[in-house]
Amino acid sequence: MIEETLLEAEEKMDKAIEVAKEDFAAVRTGRANPSIFAKVLVEYYGAPTPLQQLASFAVPEARTLLITPFDRTALHEIERALSSSDVGANPSNDGNVIRVVMPELTQERRKEYVKIVRTKGEEAKVSVRNIRRRAKEQLDKLVKDGDAGEDEGARAEKELDALTKAHTDNVDELLKRKEVELLEV
Repeated sequence: MIEETLLEAEEKMDKAIEVAKEDFAAVRTGRANPSIFAKVLVEYYGAPTPLQQLASFAVPEARTLLITPFDRTALHEIERALSSSDVGANPSNDGNVIRVVMPELTQERRKEYVKIVRTKGEEAKVSVRNIRRRAKEQLDKLVKDGDAGEDEGARAEKELDALTKAHTDNVDELLKRKEVELLEV
């Protein structure tokens, strides 16, 4: 029962790290990257649909992104969704593809992005700590109910703390790399 609790906590912490990686990837650096548009939703036949499901992406130059819709009738809706998104890009439509030229990042904008990334990193660490708290409550309940001994509970708690530390350190490392990437001119 203790092993199951620890395994479940580790799986959830790994998932929290994956979410943090996705959040970090969505924050724009100096290069055009399709993952920037991962959270953009397009109104497609009355339903909000992720842009990744409606188009293919190509990066012909460092700051240019070509978006080719699978269905040309969605071209204007995709363009409207990109214009209203908080990505900070101006799409242009030539009738077949949408060309998005990413503007050069100013130092001020880079610092804003660093703040956003730090917030997302802190959210990820809070998520990992909440998973730890729930797992600890389960372990305490097992010890209290007599399903596990006090020594086993203490050992499991140490393992849980080590897991938590490893995952929060992982978030810190991802955060440090993203900050360097953002501040790189």
